[in-house]
Formats: sequence, structure tokens, C-alpha cells
Amino acid sequence: MKLYYFSGACSLASNIALREAGLPFELVKVDRRTRRAADGLDYNEVNPKGYVPALTLDSGEVLTENVAVLQYIADRNPASKLAPPAGTMERHRLVEWLGFISSEIHKNFSQLFRDDTPEETKQFVRKVLSTRLDFLNRAS
Repeated sequence: MKLYYFSGACSLASNIALREAGLPFELVKVDRRTRRAADGLDYNEVNPKGYVPALTLDSGEVLTENVAVLQYIADRNPASKLAPPAGTMERHRLVEWLGFISSEIHKNFSQLFRDDTPEETKQFVRKVLSTRLDFLNRAS
């Protein structure tokens, strides 16, 4: 398997999960600006969406989106206990939290790092994130 990643991006979660699961993999850094991967590939050919993570499986298939990649990794080594067994309410809760983090927290942060985001928008995003993070803190 190959895990394609950007430095400082959400692909770090997949990197950690692969290590915790004890699965063999190759870590391939992608240049955020040029979209060239360290293995010589044009990253847009690996993942036409253009963002990370992308996990190239031994079969040649490519799996994207942290919610899917993290569950795939957990299911490859159930003994690692990275995820509850499929079909259980606990697993559905995991999917619920992964979806929340992905859509309600992670995606909002991207606007804060864009040079072309108006300050008014950044203020609104900070307010939304504060609400979402408060919810997360109360739930834990």
C-alpha cells in the first residue's frame, strides 16, 4: 500500500492509523504546490480530487476520503481495535463522529488558511468552528 500525503494535512490521521494497525505501507509525500508525488507521479492522476489522503491498495485501487481510509485500515487488522466491529452500534457511532469531524470541523478550517478568503468570512468561520468545538468538548 502507498499513502499519499501533504505535510501538515489531515492525511496524518491515516498515517497514524496505518502505524497503529501495524500494516506495511509506503509513505509518499506530495508537493502541495506542484502536485508531484515523491514517487514521480502526477498526484492528480492518483486522486483527481487533488487532495489527501489517497491510499493506493496492493490491487491498484485507490481509496480516498479519511472516513473511508480510516475504516479500511481498521478493518485490515481488527485486532488493533482501531474501530468497533462492522454492523455494531458502536461502529455506526464511529462513522457519525468521523463524518462530523470531516464535514463540520475539518472543512471549515480550510477557509482560514486561504489568502483570498475575506476577513468577514474568516470571522464567521471562527464563530462556526467555536460552536462545533464546544459541542465536541461537551460530548467527550
